[in-house]
Order: sequence, then structure tokens, then C-alpha cells
Amino acid sequence: MQHHPPASALPRTAASRLRMNRRGFLARSGALAALSVVPRHVLGGAGQVAPNDRLTFACIGMGSQGIQDLNAFLPFAEVQVVAVCDVNRESGGYLSWYWGQGNERRHGGREPARRMVDEHYAAQQRSGNSRGCRAYADYRELLAKEDVDAVVIATPDHAHAVVTMAALKRRKHVYCEKPLTWSVDEARRVVETAREAGVATQLGNMGQADEAARNICEILWDGAIGPVREVQVWSPARFWKSPLYEDRPPETPPVPEGLDWDLWLGPAPERPYHPAYHPWTWRNWHDFGTGLLGDLGCHKLSTVFKALKLGHPVTVEASCTQWNPETYPLGVIARFEFPARGELPPVTLTWYDGGLKPARPLELEPDEPMRDIIYIGDNGKLMGERLIPESRMESYRRPPKTLPRSPGHYHEFVAACRGGDRAGSDFVNHAGLLTEVCLLGNVALRAGRRIAWDGAAMRITNDNRANQFLQRKYRDGWIL
Repeated sequence: MQHHPPASALPRTAASRLRMNRRGFLARSGALAALSVVPRHVLGGAGQVAPNDRLTFACIGMGSQGIQDLNAFLPFAEVQVVAVCDVNRESGGYLSWYWGQGNERRHGGREPARRMVDEHYAAQQRSGNSRGCRAYADYRELLAKEDVDAVVIATPDHAHAVVTMAALKRRKHVYCEKPLTWSVDEARRVVETAREAGVATQLGNMGQADEAARNICEILWDGAIGPVREVQVWSPARFWKSPLYEDRPPETPPVPEGLDWDLWLGPAPERPYHPAYHPWTWRNWHDFGTGLLGDLGCHKLSTVFKALKLGHPVTVEASCTQWNPETYPLGVIARFEFPARGELPPVTLTWYDGGLKPARPLELEPDEPMRDIIYIGDNGKLMGERLIPESRMESYRRPPKTLPRSPGHYHEFVAACRGGDRAGSDFVNHAGLLTEVCLLGNVALRAGRRIAWDGAAMRITNDNRANQFLQRKYRDGWIL
């Protein structure tokens, strides 16, 4: 069973304390305030947020997804991005999410990000001078010099935990891209530290905020298909380039100008630079990425966990296409067995990726495409958020909307930072466990056998050798 404690209210943030103290000061100093004339752009007019009330953000990892996150947070009136960080000064070749541009058309690095921030705020500035955004190569220097309220992390997977832990230990609010960590052990330790820090957190699995996520929960909780005993989830082939090498590249080209390769490696084992790793094909490699299961599992399984109230699995097994000790296989099937939860029956969750799929449901009409998540209950099937066959959906009366609707994934995090409700994919109550379970699929792959899992003890009980895959050895100079 999941051993995380129930959610409790987040403590008042530093920003909200600042607002309270400032108001108290003005109330006690009415005479002085009456003699002062302060421009509207300083205090904030109607619909504006005063500069002293804004949350200060630092963004770390300014590649493809980091630029996406930066673009998402810049429009918030409640947020001021004051610093960016990336081990690469500037280069092209990053993945663009705008598929019409082609896959590798985005410019990335700390300098393009800094310019974006400065240009954005310059366009908003009515008078006075903007302080300007500062750019760093090393996140440790940024955290030492910048007293920010929150940190946004979009580095490659292998660096997520070290950056997140450094921020949490300074009691910064943290938004981290998925998966939360590279290893199971890191996920557990990040959750413990986040709980102690009492700050706002959010994982970058944006779909958890969607309307569909709530509809699925309400339909299943309405009993539309009866008790759910099986879930099938599939993902298409990887969206990034497959590796061109079966082993590590033999060539050792020079490190591109402006890239600090030692900082890029971070806690991972040392190896020479090669473009097969950077800027975004690192996802292929065991030392840096987490495969499709680690990457997309946190997206696709989030609603499954919430709808079925899943905790730790009791067994995990996985099979794959050709295995390579250096790179992730092109296709994986992973099976997770979850125990009963109160009145809810045991559930088998099967993951397919790389073009591997479950059998097409017999209930599905011939001209209907097969969607990527299928819930199988005693009394029917739910594919995506629709009952199948379509005749069942047409005759079904949707239940009332009982779950609160999200204002948006990024909005949830900003609101939580300002003392509001916890975000929907916060580390302690959702994202930590979700990440652990996804990564257990990779552990089972490496173990080469079915593993029995004691979630509370964080231990594989039937194969002591396999416990080594729950964590990693950190390169000298790097610790959590």
C-alpha cells in the first residue's frame, strides 16, 4: 500500500509572508504613507501585481522543454523570471515541439533563454529600468547567488535529482520535468526532502490537469464498467532519434564551443563528449535517460493512478526487443501487479511501447482508432474517456462533475507557491510514487526476471542482486 501520509495544507509561502508584513508596516505608518506618492507601476494597479509581491523564478536547463516551460511561466503577472541556467551557452539542433518546423530546429542554451526573458519584460516595461535576467552555467552558483522563491528544472533526466535536492534543501518551490528522478532511490529521497521542506512542488506531466483526466475518474467512480481488474496502456515509437550505435561511439570529437561537458555529465559516469548524447538524443542512453517508460509513463499513468487509487505494485516484470547494456530497447512490455485497495480489486497494468500494442478490443468498431489507455472492468471497457462500443457511450448518462477542475497545470504550481492548494502532481502526494513505479519497469528489465516489490521497505525481496538497480553511483564531487 502507498505509505505516503495524507496531504496537509502547505505552509504560507515566503511571498505571502512578505505581503502580510508589508501591509502591517503600512498600517502602522499611515502618516508616512500619506506623504508618499508612489507610481502605479511600482505598487501595481488594477489587474496588476506589485513587484514586491511577485514570485521570483529561476529556470535551470534551457533546452527544448526548458524553453517551453519558460514560455509558459513568463506571461504570469505573479512571476518574475530573474535567472536562467544551462551548461550550454548557445547552439541549435534542439527538438522543436512545433512539428511543422522539423524536429531539430530549436535554438537552446542559457543565452537564448536570457534574451527571451529580457525581451519579454522590456516589452512589458512602461517606465523605469528592468534589472535584467542573469545567466549561469552551473546551477550551484545560481542557487548560491540568487535568493529566488522557485526553481524550474528541465535538465536531462540524470540531473533531475541533484538539482531538485539542492533547491529543496534551500526551501525553494520546485517545478521539475518528468520523470522526477533517474532512479527509484532518488525518487524516494526527493519525496522525503520535499515533505520536510514543506514547499510547493509540481511534476511536468501536464495532462494531469486536463478535463479528460477528471472525466475518466468520474466515469470509473460512477461504476460505469464495474470493478476494474486490468488496464492496458501503449505508447508509439520514440519521438526522438534512435541510437546509431550498439555500443558507445568510438569517435571522440571535440566538445563544441560554449558547452561545459563536465557539468553536462553531472552525477553520471564520465565519458567523452559525442553528439550521439547531446543535445537531445541522451534519452536513448541508460546513463542519462529513462526510456519511453520513464519519459511518457509519468504522463500516461498519472490518471490511472488517481482513478484506481493505486499504491505500490507487488510484482513487476518486463520484456523487450533486443537488449543492449548501453541503450534502451526499441520496444518494451512491462506488467505491474497491484494488490487490492480496500473494496477495489487487484489490478494488472500492462505497458507497451515502441510500436508494441495490446490486442484490439473486440467491442471497438472497425473504423474507430484504438486509443492508448483501455480500462477493463467486470461490466465493460473504457477506452480513453469513452465507453466501447459507441452504443454504450450513447446510452450512458454521464455522472455529475464532482472533481474540482484545474485552472491549468502551470497555474496550479504558481497558485501553490502563493499559498494555495497543492498542485495536482506534487511530489509528496502523487509524482514521487508515480515516478518510482515507472522506473521499476526499467529495474525489472535490467534484472531480467519478475521482481517482487516491498514498497514500504523499498526493496526487491526475491532477487537481492536486482536491488543494485534501484540507485546509482555518483561521480566524484556529486551527491544528492
